[in-house]
Amino acid sequence: MSRYIPQIKKHATRLRLSSIGSNIAQLLEQAEQDHPSYDELIYNLFSHEVKEREAKQMVIRMKLAKLPVMHDLDQYDFSFAAGLSPTQLNQLRELNWLDQCYNIMLSGPSGTGKTFISAGLGYDAIQRGYKTYFRNISDILSTLRLKELTPSASKEFKRLSEAHLVIIDDVMTLPLNKEDGNRFFVFINQIYETTSFIITTNKSPAEWARSLDDETLATALLDRLLYKCQLVMLEGDSFRMQNRKTIF
Repeated sequence: MSRYIPQIKKHATRLRLSSIGSNIAQLLEQAEQDHPSYDELIYNLFSHEVKEREAKQMVIRMKLAKLPVMHDLDQYDFSFAAGLSPTQLNQLRELNWLDQCYNIMLSGPSGTGKTFISAGLGYDAIQRGYKTYFRNISDILSTLRLKELTPSASKEFKRLSEAHLVIIDDVMTLPLNKEDGNRFFVFINQIYETTSFIITTNKSPAEWARSLDDETLATALLDRLLYKCQLVMLEGDSFRMQNRKTIF
């Protein structure tokens, strides 16, 4: 072993180059076999550090995103629901809409793939480096209620407010009381110009007023979400019911 390796590890630790420090012996051994030029060796060392950091960041982003287990759009079955063609899905997966701060609203009966599609687009966004979070509407409302009261809710609210993409699942599935409706509107109004949303709902926009019990608030909320938005209406039988699992 090179006598310089212990000192290289110390310097790497001081410079916070943890991956180089941890793997310097193997990296130098590989260099002895490949005989790279000096500039190529330096490039390989820093490339190794960058790749390891990106891998660690990906793990963190995925953990914070809280995507459902099923989120691979390559496995999406177009045969059980209508409303989104392969061409349209591929276009959405290009994420040009995200760069332009557009929203997507996925509407349709339960089990038609709304959550799966939204989670899959979220996964694609994370892979491209976008700060993305998947939350049920109840999670969002809990955060909004507690953001001034608990550090964890405050930190979560800050994350959501600085996101590139926020996916909100099951919006208006259950009626919202006036206080929660107002909180939700304030949240959307605060970030809709800088953040994209994917909304999944089994209610049509016209039914939102009944769920909120406030036509004016529903109109104002939809005005912000639908201003730059692709509305996707899904139709079909429930995938879960067609693929129901039993104990036996």
